[in-house]
Amino acid sequence: MKKIICKREYDTETAELIKKNTVGTFGDPAGYEETLYKTDKGYFFLYVNGGEDSPYKKEDIKSVSAKKADEWLNK
Repeated sequence: MKKIICKREYDTETAELIKKNTVGTFGDPAGYEETLYKTDKGYFFLYVNGGEDSPYKKEDIKSVSAKKADEWLNK
């Protein structure tokens, strides 16, 4: 998936996958996935996707700061 946020391109095809977090199982309406990526320019983003009862009802990309990325990794 590719998305432009504030004139920056975030692309799951070209960015480095750092860590993936899966909650629930496949088909679980409350289940979801969060995947942290880092671009070649050093920007972090989360790719999120989930079921209809999850916090992420649709596929999306959210940019995050280095500090937020570190907090996400340590939770």
